[in-house]
Amino acid sequence: MSHTPVSVAPFSSALGAVISGVDLSRPIAAPDFAVIRQAFHDHGVIFFRDQILTPEQHIAFARQWAPIDINRFFKAVPGYPEIAEVRKEPEQTTNIGGGWHTDHSYDTVPAMGSILLARETPPSGGDTLFAHMGRAYDALSEGMKRTLEGLQAVHGSAHIFGDKGHHARKTDNSGRIGNEAAATQEVVHPVVIRHPDTGRKTLYVNPAFTLRFDGWTMQESEGLLQTLYRHAMKPEFSCRFSWAPGSIAFWDNRATWHYALNDYQGQRRLMHRITVQGSPIPPAASVSAAPQSAAH
Repeated sequence: MSHTPVSVAPFSSALGAVISGVDLSRPIAAPDFAVIRQAFHDHGVIFFRDQILTPEQHIAFARQWAPIDINRFFKAVPGYPEIAEVRKEPEQTTNIGGGWHTDHSYDTVPAMGSILLARETPPSGGDTLFAHMGRAYDALSEGMKRTLEGLQAVHGSAHIFGDKGHHARKTDNSGRIGNEAAATQEVVHPVVIRHPDTGRKTLYVNPAFTLRFDGWTMQESEGLLQTLYRHAMKPEFSCRFSWAPGSIAFWDNRATWHYALNDYQGQRRLMHRITVQGSPIPPAASVSAAPQSAAH
């Protein structure tokens, strides 16, 4: 039987690649998986089309990368605690992920990435934006890089997932977000990290979960954080992905932000997300540089 080689096509000049020539419902041969893994590291987010997977196949693909990190706030797909349901019904006005963020930065060891599979999509709208934090860091001035290199930031989840947080205040979030009592942890991460797999220096703060710089007040932190956020949101660091049933996006939470657009009022959108575990993220100055990909 002939073998169709895996193809990697850049999705935009900033980040992202489309992977074709692979059926994720079946075990992936080691050479093909190596190509896919390299594309993930090179491009920050990889996309697949027309992948009609059972929950078991979705889980099996995720486990090829790392153990699964079960989200403690999202409602799970019935019978599959490993899969978080990201759902918006026609009568709901609030979506999940409707602002720039990176998943699980509030954890001591942030997740490697999230594998989001589209089950039902609206006829139009519901795209997701992605932004590359390595490119954002590279474009900072040398003075700003020196300022940030020794800083650490505090990340937390209570203001989003806690009993007085963003989702608790939204009356149409019933049944989508829960376990508010688990949203207590605050953690400290370097503001500039050395990516644990690529060695690339990367900006590691985000508007959703970063609270302040460690040792600074929130008021003192706000000006510099907002400057970094405005910089990282520039179009030249981002791309926009349109979904269809069977589409998959797998993004690197250590290297990217994402933003789910909420522009499909009155329509249903159902996605299944599996998050896979990562490794500790070191500050940029603490280890020697690893070889970086030529692509980015």
